Amino acid sequence: MVLCNVRDYDWDDVGTSASTSADMDQMNSESDVRIGHSVSEAERQHLAQRRKTVLQCLKQLGISCSEDKVPNIAVLGSGGGLRAMVGLLGSLCELKKDGLLDCILYLCGVSGSTWCMASLYKELGWSTKLETVKENIVQRLADGRVSYLKRGLKLTKYYSEKDNFSLTDVWAALIVSHMVKEIDEHRLSEHRGNYTKDPYPIYTVIDKQCKYDKLNADPWFEITPDESGYSLTGAFVDSSYLGSQFENGKKMSDQPETDMLYLQGLCGSAIADTEENLKYLYEALKQLITDKIGIKEESHERQTPDVSSSSKVLLTLVELNLCVLRKEDPTVYLQAIKKLLKDGEAEHRTFSLAKPMTSEETISKTELKDLNLQVCSSVNKSFAGQRFGDQFWFAIVKAIEKATHWTWGTTYDYLYKMNVEDVHSSVLDSEKREYEDAGLLLNSPYFSVLRKERDIDLIISLDYSAGNPFETVLRAAKTCKELHIPFPEVVVPAEDREPQDFYVFRGYGKAPTVIHMPLFNAVNCKGEVQKWNKTYSTFQMSYRREMITALMKKAAENIKNNKHKLLKEIKNVIDGKKSSKDKSLDKSN
Repeated sequence: MVLCNVRDYDWDDVGTSASTSADMDQMNSESDVRIGHSVSEAERQHLAQRRKTVLQCLKQLGISCSEDKVPNIAVLGSGGGLRAMVGLLGSLCELKKDGLLDCILYLCGVSGSTWCMASLYKELGWSTKLETVKENIVQRLADGRVSYLKRGLKLTKYYSEKDNFSLTDVWAALIVSHMVKEIDEHRLSEHRGNYTKDPYPIYTVIDKQCKYDKLNADPWFEITPDESGYSLTGAFVDSSYLGSQFENGKKMSDQPETDMLYLQGLCGSAIADTEENLKYLYEALKQLITDKIGIKEESHERQTPDVSSSSKVLLTLVELNLCVLRKEDPTVYLQAIKKLLKDGEAEHRTFSLAKPMTSEETISKTELKDLNLQVCSSVNKSFAGQRFGDQFWFAIVKAIEKATHWTWGTTYDYLYKMNVEDVHSSVLDSEKREYEDAGLLLNSPYFSVLRKERDIDLIISLDYSAGNPFETVLRAAKTCKELHIPFPEVVVPAEDREPQDFYVFRGYGKAPTVIHMPLFNAVNCKGEVQKWNKTYSTFQMSYRREMITALMKKAAENIKNNKHKLLKEIKNVIDGKKSSKDKSLDKSN
């Protein structure tokens, strides 16, 4: 069972022009969805302008290249939370210093790397003034702060404006805003056509259902300023429409366009395992509720006893969840909830807490889930009974419900009720889909650039992942083999326990060459790779300024130490393109 029959792709048609491919797209004036494998017209125009910059950059580097042999080079930023965000910034700054940044056609990210991308693309022509942009980002990360009040207001706004409020909204408003130290309400579509001086950006997530239903051919979902959709299937929608309600390829009702904070939450939600993420979320909810109650008490704002009691019930419920996550005795919180509910005056607040605990004096996951949902339902009714309901409390209740169900990235399915041959029926029959951090499947955005129509010659994989430094490239190679996608053979050399800083997996035929660069390695932190990995673990909410500076330096060293190797591989792919053209001419003669 596959979502898209990648094995039937005609990889020999890679050289087909975008305009010719577009003629085959299944899209007409009656549809708001584009079915086809060509890149969008907007992307094609962006690339045409960007290639002029690439050609000029190659000339400045002393590399001879004709217009029709300009190499298609993509930089991939892996996931890794703040480590990836800061690391990518350091890598890009050094590429700029070494005169290599303008060789890059695409900049693609997963998880934490997308946080860096979002910060960069706020600035028009960021690659032409990167030093200033860098200083502003570092200043913000080191000294910035987003108050709980602002985070609560943003959470309430998401809840009030959207049909499909999910844990991603909560994560973005409460956690990501705290980590990146800003609430970025710019829209991705604002980047259209204005960034031709910069690499074309691609943000990558995955379709959760496709991943868990084993529809392995295409869970990969890319988001660009122009279009969003399934990378390998070839089913796209205007990015400003993503999230709106569709039926049979037609937009039926509008939803607010995704803002950049939400996009960062969507891309970067897997910074820890489930329990750690829940701790982050419940700690933030606890502080929000505490502050809200305190503000109302200090302002002497009148509240009905029912609302006052309900807010305290929610606070106790959040504390109960934190207690369970920390594996502490929950008895005091269970008793407190029972007393608050008993003392409350709301007529709707009636349910039994007769036996919420097991004989081991703990509460099981199932019992806690049931309790969360019962309490939320009860207090929600008491809030709803007020003449002027406070949307903040409804948002808090919904956040707890979504955390209980672990529901991420709920979005209207733009392919709902369409008839598309290459798309699995389960996708076409779903009114909604759930998208999540691509790092949960592959912690680097290979498959967005492995679309055959993008015809990538060279991939520079900047790997900021924790754990096995070769996991991303090995997994990409394995998946490509299963899907018959051209990819170089990946053979990891036997070495000491610390990786080197530069690996080349050379592509032949239609396979791109892949350069793989682990962040911490035997060159930039010899004998201390484990120490650096521990210092910059993924599960960190913030870095001090000196940590940011040190991390950027390590990432920059990887580029600086390998400038000549990078240039050599760029020359190699250009020579390969020349050789392929010469062979084609010989055959035609």
